[in-house]
Amino acid sequence: MPGLGTLANSVAIIVGALLGVLCKRGLPEKWQETMMNSIALCIVVIGVQMAIKTHNIIIIIFSLVLGAIVGEIIDIEGAMNRLGRFLGDKLCGNDASASASIAAGFVNASILFCSGAMAILGSIQDGLVADHTTLFAKATLDGLISLILSANLGIGVALSALSVGIYQGSITLLAGFVGPLVTEAMLAEITASGGIMVMAIGCNMLKITQIRIGNLLPGMLFAAVITAIIM
Repeated sequence: MPGLGTLANSVAIIVGALLGVLCKRGLPEKWQETMMNSIALCIVVIGVQMAIKTHNIIIIIFSLVLGAIVGEIIDIEGAMNRLGRFLGDKLCGNDASASASIAAGFVNASILFCSGAMAILGSIQDGLVADHTTLFAKATLDGLISLILSANLGIGVALSALSVGIYQGSITLLAGFVGPLVTEAMLAEITASGGIMVMAIGCNMLKITQIRIGNLLPGMLFAAVITAIIM
């Protein structure tokens, strides 16, 4: 059944996040801070592994610059934060601090889970031939990452299942059109540009930077388009 892979992925994120929130209870604040830093460092490493898949760093530079311009104009990060706070208000009432924490978990986890090649390739396979193998593997990885991430960022991580469902579900529905257009070279540059964003998530978590990562998201689309034009 087409879409089963994305459904499994979304469920795995929710289950992992709920388990992470439960595990967090009773942990000293000092432990939570150290755990957060270790997770952030691992996220940076994941981003580096993704970023080095590029075959042409110039493509990534232009993609991210153009993506940043478009993202700032339409303010994707702001829209994602507003959606996260809206969902947070529904869950936490008028607790502004809890709502902001939920929004942060939602935005960071959404970018992390949607930025890799597995999301695109797996969704295309799911839509074209109902092959769920790649997305089932991604579901396992995302569930584990969700468990660890939510222990530090809270229940907002679970809400990223909504982003994953919409993003991957859309690609699955459009697979008949998108599939033949996506080449290995395009996937490599999409993954690399997404890797830079994943690295930025880790740096933000470590409080080294305060990058509006959501506004870089169009860079993944530009990476695909530029690659298609010049390669």
